[in-house]
Amino acid sequence: MSYTATVFQVMIASPSDVPQERKMIADVIDEWNAVNSTDKRIVLLPAAWETHSAPKMGDRAQSIINKQVLENCDLLIGVFWTRIGAPTGESISGTVEEIEKHIKADKPAMLYFSSAPVVTNTIDPDQFADLQRFKKKCESEGLIQTYDSLSDFRVALARQLSITINTCKYIRQCLADAGQSTDILIPNSKDAPSPIPNLPSISKEARTLVIEASRSSDGVIMSLRHMQGMIVKANGQNFVPDGDVRSSAIWEGAVRELYNEGYLQDRGHKGEVFYLTREGYEAADRFIEAMK
Repeated sequence: MSYTATVFQVMIASPSDVPQERKMIADVIDEWNAVNSTDKRIVLLPAAWETHSAPKMGDRAQSIINKQVLENCDLLIGVFWTRIGAPTGESISGTVEEIEKHIKADKPAMLYFSSAPVVTNTIDPDQFADLQRFKKKCESEGLIQTYDSLSDFRVALARQLSITINTCKYIRQCLADAGQSTDILIPNSKDAPSPIPNLPSISKEARTLVIEASRSSDGVIMSLRHMQGMIVKANGQNFVPDGDVRSSAIWEGAVRELYNEGYLQDRGHKGEVFYLTREGYEAADRFIEAMK
């Protein structure tokens, strides 16, 4: 069924040494859309210079990218590992220039720095030194996120993307300018099974998972990717049919909801095996009571 939505373009900014992260950002955005876009009437579109720019002469390459891509974007996600990138004539690198111009336009930017192991003799010492100076500058001017592995990056980005969309002043203003209510950013409780006070407002899939996990002996929810798709499992039941991409995104999003609410703990820090917290058990008890 068709619906009207506000579209936000997301700039993917990075040097050349994090291609997997760049793809992962697009994947996380797709998953966010699958879980949230219908209810929130928001669509996120990933944008990058290699897909959204066209050849043009008469100006600096980075200036052309800025005008064709960056200026149309509402949110920027930047990722670094060992390189800062090539100088542009105005900035130390194209990625840094994009970040600085985006922030100067008073738009939200989410910056990530990898601390994953790297073979020492593959590092350009000048690039790495410049990167460390830039990272230190960013730390003094805002909040950045470091990560140790791709799985850590995916989990952090998925959670923090939702936080940014739900709380960002710029996003709210854009919605208001489009005549769209910002109430949609508040978790939807229309499916709540009971008017019990303080009943957590989460999706029906998230409710199902937390209830099933509370009924199991170990309080575990598993979220694992495999060749045919993924498994989201609690109390011995897998909720994702093989090969069902949409279902995978919905149930994976439900796990993120529970994690964001503090109902799950990722003890292995791999985003695969989660344990119910005390708050998770308490929420499950309230849902079970509401169903009686």
